[in-house]
Amino acid sequence: MARGLNKVMIIGNLGADPEVRSTQGGAKVANLRVATSESWTDKSGQKQESTEWHKIVFFGTQAEIAEKYLKKGGKIYVEGSLQTQKWQDKDGNDRYTTEIRGRSFLMLDGRGGGEGGGESGGSSRSYGNDTPPDIADDDIPF
Repeated sequence: MARGLNKVMIIGNLGADPEVRSTQGGAKVANLRVATSESWTDKSGQKQESTEWHKIVFFGTQAEIAEKYLKKGGKIYVEGSLQTQKWQDKDGNDRYTTEIRGRSFLMLDGRGGGEGGGESGGSSRSYGNDTPPDIADDDIPF
């Protein structure tokens, strides 16, 4: 029996083009910001909306594909797991950042959707299930 499950699935829109860097070993790392929104009507009949922003990181081939095809505003489905990084600010205080370590993604509004357009027809493309490259913590550029 499994000891636990750490799985995240979100559908949202990219808040910016992916930020892509390379490690010292040459592996690509892509950082994405994805917004998920929900809306409801409160007790007084007023429509309410809430948006949550998610940090997502992809490695290797997925990062390369994200760099090439993902654009601000594009709709994306992401599967991954939560990962928390501990770091120290300039004053030496411990800080924490929680992000989604992406395992796979699916472009929901066509290839290269978003503000830049892309192919028409509304087809979706799925990328994922790559094993992340063997990257040491000090190689990650964030």
